[in-house]
Amino acid sequence: MTTVTSGTDTLTRDALAVLQPGFAGTTAPDWVLRRLGEGLASVGLFGRNIQTPDQVAALTAQLKAERDDLLVAIDEESGDVTRLEVRTGSSFPGNHALGAVDDVELTKGVAFALGRRLAECGVNLNWAPSADVNANPDNPVIGVRSFGADTALVARHTAAYVEGMQAAGVAACTKHFPGHGDTGVDSHHDMPLIDVDLDVLHARDLAPFRAAIAAGSRAVMSAHILVPALDPDRPATLSRRILTGLLREELGYDGLIVTDGIEMQAISSAYGIERGSVLAIAAGADAICVGGGLNDEGTVTRLRDALVAAVRSGELPEERLADAAARVRALATWTASSGTDATGTGAGSGTGTGLAGAPGGASAGTGGVEIGLVAARRALKVTRGEYAPPVNGPVHVAAFSPVANIAVGDETPWGVAAELERLLPGTTTGSYSGPDAGAAALAAAGEHRIVAVVRDEHRHAWMSGALDTLLAARPDTVVVEMGVPGAPPRGALHIATHGAARVCGIAAAEVIVAE
Repeated sequence: MTTVTSGTDTLTRDALAVLQPGFAGTTAPDWVLRRLGEGLASVGLFGRNIQTPDQVAALTAQLKAERDDLLVAIDEESGDVTRLEVRTGSSFPGNHALGAVDDVELTKGVAFALGRRLAECGVNLNWAPSADVNANPDNPVIGVRSFGADTALVARHTAAYVEGMQAAGVAACTKHFPGHGDTGVDSHHDMPLIDVDLDVLHARDLAPFRAAIAAGSRAVMSAHILVPALDPDRPATLSRRILTGLLREELGYDGLIVTDGIEMQAISSAYGIERGSVLAIAAGADAICVGGGLNDEGTVTRLRDALVAAVRSGELPEERLADAAARVRALATWTASSGTDATGTGAGSGTGTGLAGAPGGASAGTGGVEIGLVAARRALKVTRGEYAPPVNGPVHVAAFSPVANIAVGDETPWGVAAELERLLPGTTTGSYSGPDAGAAALAAAGEHRIVAVVRDEHRHAWMSGALDTLLAARPDTVVVEMGVPGAPPRGALHIATHGAARVCGIAAAEVIVAE
C-alpha cells in the first residue's frame, strides 16, 4: 500500500481522496504525482490523455508507481461516447444498438470484452453504463447512450452490462441516478427538470438502477437534475433525500456514489464548484468527478480546501468525509483483488461468441471477427422500399452533421464515408448543415448515387428538410440513420444503425455494397 507523505493530516488526505480529477497531457504531470503522495486516490482519463493503448498502459503504470491502490477512471461507454478510441471511433456499438438486438448475453459479452481492453490499459473504473430510460425522444444528451425507451429492456441490459464489465475486473459505474432520460435539457448547459410523479419515477426511471444494484454495480453516478417529486429544492447530486434517503436507505445501495462532472453548468452556475462539492459530499456522495473541463492543479487545491474548511466550520461532518474517503479506498481494494485474476468465466457463456477468458478483446468465434462488429451487424434495421436498386458503383456520401453534445464530443469521427471509400473506389464525400444542406449535397453529388447519413434526424428540422429535398430529386437516395431512428422515409433504402460507433458505420457500409 502506498505510503502517504508525512505531515499530511488525516482531514486533508480524506479531502483529496474523494476527488476524481482529470489532467492535461499523455504523461502524468508532476502535480498529480505529488498529490498522489498526499492522499489523492483517484484520477480520471479523458480523450486528451489518450493516443494508443500502449501509451495509456504506460501512463497508468506511471501513476500506479506512485500509488498502487489508485482508481483510474474513464468515461468509456463505447458507441458514441468513447475515450479509448476517441480518434478512430469505437470498436464496440453503444447501448442503443445493444438494446435493439435485445440479447442480454451479447450485451454481457460486449461489456466483458470492453472491460478486458480497459483492464489491459490499467483502467479499473468505468463511468458506465447509462441506465437512463430514454423516455423523451427529443432528449439532447442521452439518446443512443440509452438501451432504449422500454423500462424492462433497459433494466435487463443494464444488469448484463454491469455483470460483464465487472467480470473483467473493472468496476462499473451505473448512471445517471435517479434517471436522466425524460429531459429536453443537457445538464452540461443548464438544470434539467424531471417533473413526473413518484409512481412514474419508481416504475420507469428507478427500475434499471434497482437491477444494477442487484447485479452488484460497484459505483453509481448521480445526475445534475431537479426532480421535484423527490426533492423540490436541490438537484439529485446535492440532495440528501435522493442520495442518502432514496439510494442508500430505500434501495439499499452500499457502494460508491460518484457525482457527474461537478463543473457542469447545472451545478457550477448555480452553486459554484467548491460549494457544490461540499453539498454533494454532505448529501451522501463519496467522490467528486471533475476534470472534463477544469483539469489543473488549482482546481484540485480549491476543492480540497473547500472540503477541509467545511469540516472545520462544522458545515460538513468529519465522519461523513471520512466515510466517503473510506468507500473510495474500499473500491480501490476491490479492483486490486479482482483485476488480476478476472478470467471472465461465464461472461460469454451460451452465446457462441467464445468470450470466456479471451484476452485483449473477445472474438466472435467465426473467422476471428470481433464481438463489437458482430453486435453492430445484428443491430442494423434495414428497410427496403421500391426505390432501392442495387448500388453498383461509386457514391456520394452526404453527412448531415448536427452539433455534438459535450458528452459525445466533436473530435470522434463517425459515419460510413471511410468504409465506402474503401469498398467503392471513386466515392466522394461531403459534410452539410443548415437550411441549404439538401441543395448543396445534390449539387456536389453530380451523377453519383447519394448516401445520406443523418443522426437523430427527427430532432433537427433542417436535417429533415435536407432529406426531403434529396428524396424528391433522387428517390434512390440511401438513408443511413446513426442516431435514434424515427419512421423511415417511404420508398428509400433506409438503414438504422442505432449508434455512430465505427463498427456501426462498417456494418451499414457492408449492407449498402451488398445491395
